[in-house]
Amino acid sequence: MTHVAAIQMVSSHDIAGNLAEAERLLREAAVQGAKVAVLPENFAVLATTQMLECGRQEASAEPVIRRFLSAQAKALGLWIVGGSLPLATRPDGSDMVERVRASCLVYNDQGQEVARYDKIHLFDAMVEDSHGQYRESDTFEPGDQVVTVETPAGRLGLAICYDLRFPELFRALRQQGADWVCLPSAFTWQTGDAHWHALIRARAIENQVWVVAPGQGGQNSPRRKTYGHSLICDPWGKVACEIEEEGPGLVCADLGLEYLEQVRTRMPVWQHRRL
Repeated sequence: MTHVAAIQMVSSHDIAGNLAEAERLLREAAVQGAKVAVLPENFAVLATTQMLECGRQEASAEPVIRRFLSAQAKALGLWIVGGSLPLATRPDGSDMVERVRASCLVYNDQGQEVARYDKIHLFDAMVEDSHGQYRESDTFEPGDQVVTVETPAGRLGLAICYDLRFPELFRALRQQGADWVCLPSAFTWQTGDAHWHALIRARAIENQVWVVAPGQGGQNSPRRKTYGHSLICDPWGKVACEIEEEGPGLVCADLGLEYLEQVRTRMPVWQHRRL
């Protein structure tokens, strides 16, 4: 079994402050014995107005956030799943001018970048909150690749926030051998209160995978409140641990691969598929 941490933050428009808070929480995860730590969506850069400039910076020879993640992983001897950050280049190296990708980068405990997933499903929706309308597609270009990577906790499938509402992605991740799926998120309070737990438990149950879901949780700005409730859900759909209060923090759990195989063996739904 491998100890994995889900980190909750309340990121602001202050990138340096966000990175300092991420460093504090990553260190705490390492102190608690985590071998892998997962940061939330937009952990370093939250404001839409910052995305394009930051995305170009991260795609340059002098990235700030990517260097931070690499340095922390190496210093702490910790695998880090870097939530999401903007990148102005595609995986094939081509540049974007008017938009960026929302990218989840994975670093091993030597500080090497070993995987990249670009968010496929973009949140264009009306929400009854102070923000009102969300249009990620104005700023972000959708990704088009399903990504898994071997980690100390088993094969990890990568997804981000709004991806949770699209079960076909999780099917594809299981098809690629995922033992667990991460879901770095910044759910609005309204949509989280309605659907967060139900959707996470459903994706875990129907695909028989662990789900590690760290989120933004609190008042990020005068107009934006995020749901939080960062949690780890087991492949039977039981919430193993959860942050039930607003504010920064973390929860840890051992992702038992023997238990995973036991669940899959006793109810072999993957072999029972007909469509």
